[in-house]
Amino acid sequence: MKILDKYIIKNYLGTFFIMFGLFIPIGIMVDFAEKIDKFRENEVPADLIIYYYIDFIWYFGSQLYPIFLFLAVIWFTSRLANNTEITAILSSGISFQRLMRPYFISAGIIVSLALISVMFIVPKSNASYNEFISEYIKQEDKRVTSRLFKQINDNEFIYVSSYDPKRKRGLNFTLESFNGNKLNHKIMATTIRWDDSIFRLTNYVKRDIIENTEEIQKVTRKDTLLNFDIDDLAPLNYVAETLNFFELNKLIRYEKKAGSPLINSHLLVRHKRYTIPFSCFILTIIALSVSSIKKRGGTGSNLAIGISLGFLFVFLDKIFGVLVIKSNFSPALASWGILFIFLSIALLLLKRAFSR
Repeated sequence: MKILDKYIIKNYLGTFFIMFGLFIPIGIMVDFAEKIDKFRENEVPADLIIYYYIDFIWYFGSQLYPIFLFLAVIWFTSRLANNTEITAILSSGISFQRLMRPYFISAGIIVSLALISVMFIVPKSNASYNEFISEYIKQEDKRVTSRLFKQINDNEFIYVSSYDPKRKRGLNFTLESFNGNKLNHKIMATTIRWDDSIFRLTNYVKRDIIENTEEIQKVTRKDTLLNFDIDDLAPLNYVAETLNFFELNKLIRYEKKAGSPLINSHLLVRHKRYTIPFSCFILTIIALSVSSIKKRGGTGSNLAIGISLGFLFVFLDKIFGVLVIKSNFSPALASWGILFIFLSIALLLLKRAFSR
């Protein structure tokens, strides 16, 4: 590795971690100012608030580190350009393509660390972070609890009109078992409740269809075992964010089979675990192309461009995320589409940089 590579890598990584260290405390102060009334109202213990902000650092950092990286590259590259170091490097016979190599090496280091973090470390913090928010801040429904339909295996489907996760109790329960397109039996109950190790059904009715006849069994209360977990009726809306790589893939396979209404949200989480880290390469190209030429306004004008593009990136990410959750918009297109938009911008800016 040449002196030039070491010099740029040192500046890249050093400036990135400085940016990270500057913005995280700002994020904590803004969040604390916003939530302090809730902390007082709910008498949240100080130790829980401290643990919350430890989780907040992982959550906030994992969402916005590409923007910190983007601003870091613009900052130190603009400084190099203003000191005519970029001009000297290119005048010495080093091509712009060669100049990009240490930038990509640095981005690769950050992407590698980010992938490990978002796949295995961040999900644990997300679980604590979301539990705290649900318990003390928003205190709103964190599950879909009405009109729940689920396929529990290849042949059986269940439905409840509503579900209370605290009491583990569902109303107007129905289970239908099929053989191909033929109904084998149907179970109905006014309520279903998980009681220690069994399901307790009230006003139980079972219809068995044997050839062309029906057998009906009715009892006031029925204790039995069924082939599903009661909490599978209404999983947490943010459950995908709390699972590591292997657990998330397992959940998605199960939820696809079950016909879960949350499947698009789960797929979006999985796609973002890849697209957010790989956006670092695209944002590096944009930042280098914008800031490598000395211009009037210097670092300030470059940072203004960088902040504008950064806000556009975050804005599009949020818009497409809402579209996925609220409609049938493709999670893959929502995640990777933003990267293709910014890749197009990066290639245009790179072409201009090559022609200078």
